[in-house]
Amino acid sequence: MCRKLGVPRSLIYYKKKTRKIDSELENAVIEIFRKSRNNYGSRKIKIELAKRNIIASKRRIRRIMDKYSLVSNYTIKQVKIHKTSCNEEKIDNKVNRKFNDREQLEVVISDLTYVRVRDRWCYICILTDLFNREIIGYSAGAHRDARLVYDAFLSSNVNLSKIKMFHIYRGNEFKNQLIDELIDAFEITRSLSHKGCPYDNAVTEATYKIFKTEFIMNKTFDSLDQLKSVLADYVYYFNNYRIHGSLGYLSPVQFKSSYTAK
Repeated sequence: MCRKLGVPRSLIYYKKKTRKIDSELENAVIEIFRKSRNNYGSRKIKIELAKRNIIASKRRIRRIMDKYSLVSNYTIKQVKIHKTSCNEEKIDNKVNRKFNDREQLEVVISDLTYVRVRDRWCYICILTDLFNREIIGYSAGAHRDARLVYDAFLSSNVNLSKIKMFHIYRGNEFKNQLIDELIDAFEITRSLSHKGCPYDNAVTEATYKIFKTEFIMNKTFDSLDQLKSVLADYVYYFNNYRIHGSLGYLSPVQFKSSYTAK
């Protein structure tokens, strides 16, 4: 053909067609990113691709994300609000930063955070099992008080008598007759982090960073009922689909199923 056309062969190059392969990879990256609710970065997308038998480097994944402007929520700067309230109960820190290798419901941790609903603040409380980082109870309300914590316990579908320890920071919301009666009724041991020491509550802080980034940031809610509905949807996603590095890149439910299958 070159002779017929009078074109030197040195000007002709062979290039392997990769458009179909690139298209498959790009579609997979976009799908995984969207299913993660715009939260996964290249590291977790790489893990999810491997589950589909698609091998790609983090650098290549990042190029695809840049190409399609897929920006993870975690790349956006956040403002940290420091808590000021503190109770002075003389209760030991029985967890003592030993967050890993805990049995199911051996230690349940909790905290509260705020979210904007129209022109006022509302609050959310979640209960997390250290065993598999699963949210076992949650609540949302207009007031930051003990009732919010109590409602989180009431929403749980686990047997509360199987909870051995309840580890919290020194917030006054957890120091109340209502909570005391609940803890005593189910014979749950208390554990308090040391005053002014966030490292004693590291898993709770990490969980709420995820929560604020993925659920609260850049979201608007028109009513408390809407907040509760969207919260229920996110908790279901968090427990069943969101993979965690500390769980070997399994979701909490997947980790629990693999543990019980052993």
